[in-house]
Amino acid sequence: MIDFETTGMSPNEGARVTEVAALRIVGGEITERYVSLINCGAYVPYFITQLTGITQKMVDRAPPSKEVIPQLLDFIGSDALAAHNASFDEKFLLAEAERLDLEARHQALICSVKLARRIFPGYSSYSLGNISRDLGIRFKSAAHRAEADAEVASHLLIRTARQIGERYGLHSIPPELLEKINKTTAAKVDALLQKHLK
Repeated sequence: MIDFETTGMSPNEGARVTEVAALRIVGGEITERYVSLINCGAYVPYFITQLTGITQKMVDRAPPSKEVIPQLLDFIGSDALAAHNASFDEKFLLAEAERLDLEARHQALICSVKLARRIFPGYSSYSLGNISRDLGIRFKSAAHRAEADAEVASHLLIRTARQIGERYGLHSIPPELLEKINKTTAAKVDALLQKHLK
């Protein structure tokens, strides 16, 4: 599970990463983590500091992206990559890797927003704060910091996988199955999982 804090919404518009947390999930447990502020030489807008608490001074003193991004890519390796609104975090990962002539090697992309919509239908909002609150998953520290968000998103992913397991009698949920559920319309998820059982 990965979460970036950034200076804006899109790397195509010049936004850069300011912080990352990557948490490895094995057997329904968080087993390892990589967390770092990142100095990309970027300006941190005031509204970003208000939202995240990440200041220009914190970023200026952080390790440079040329150090953090290779370590992050090595940490992820060829594992499946998950995020809450995964396309957002993946596009920043790919953009920062490309700046350094590096390649991401993750084998799958899993979006916990899409999974939650399919497995827990009917909620009014699937933002991380709202869906985690509705499911009783609590933040241990301030939201909108990479590690706190990644931890809550990890527990949401674990809860979602357990729900699938309990509903369909599956003892383990491979990442490839979660990726297939992501790509399946809500109306066809049950048929997909019934087929998986066979």
